[in-house]
Amino acid sequence: MTAPALSSIDALVLALQSVGYFADRRLATAVFLALKLQRPLLLEGEPGVGKTALAKALGEVLERSLIRLQCYDGLEQREALYEWNYAAQLLHMRAAEGKGTADMAQVEREVYQDRYLIRRPLLQALQAPEPGAVLLIDEVDRADEPFEAFLLEYLGEYQVSIPEIGTVRATATPVTILTSNRTRDLHDAVKRRCLYHWLDYPERERELAIVRAQVPDASAALAVQVADFVGRLRSQPFANAFQRAPGIAESVEWAKALVALDTIVVDPEVVSDTAGILFKQREDVAALTRDMAAQLLQPAEADA
Repeated sequence: MTAPALSSIDALVLALQSVGYFADRRLATAVFLALKLQRPLLLEGEPGVGKTALAKALGEVLERSLIRLQCYDGLEQREALYEWNYAAQLLHMRAAEGKGTADMAQVEREVYQDRYLIRRPLLQALQAPEPGAVLLIDEVDRADEPFEAFLLEYLGEYQVSIPEIGTVRATATPVTILTSNRTRDLHDAVKRRCLYHWLDYPERERELAIVRAQVPDASAALAVQVADFVGRLRSQPFANAFQRAPGIAESVEWAKALVALDTIVVDPEVVSDTAGILFKQREDVAALTRDMAAQLLQPAEADA
């Protein structure tokens, strides 16, 4: 936190905007405190609201490398922390045997040297040189509960224990971002070790700024139509018709698609033809009928 751009919450907001990420003040405050207090930050929210993108933006702002640990059901510790290069270790032992080395205890110690260690994301983050790395533990809710327990030492003390080597502590404290789509509740022990922020869908002005920044080829009028239409899709009673409302990522992709189609004014036919960009479920695509699209577009037409 030595860079002038990160000297205050307002400076952090501007620094994130400079790399295309538009954070509101509550989110910027959570990030600022996580950096200042050197605590992990747990971000929960619906898919597509900008959780992963925040970690990427922080990597750019802080000029740190981004290390990503993508979680999934069945993720094992060796895939997250380290494993040994067994093939190289075996070759070393066979070479020692061929030379007639009698001290096998010495040979065993040699095969657990640093050169045979394959570093996975957690260990890479701990051993990253100054100024350190940004570690993204993405979709941690997809991993199982034993993996959460495994993370506690890292989250609480920025260290891990490797039986053959000992305790490895952070060379430079990693900026750690955990994301969760809340497919299940995380254990309280994980939450206690992190600062917490619920990331919601953006308000209209922020989403409009994001669309304009990410899709510079879109006209001002088209960007407004996209932000207004998607915002109304998420509002009641329309949101009840869908399994999941479109996120910011879908808004941006839809704007890019409309530009590619040379769309000047969004109409129900265009909405129907491109519904597969806004939604990823067959039922949701079918629910967005032309009649509903016409209803959603009417307020924008009246405003125009």
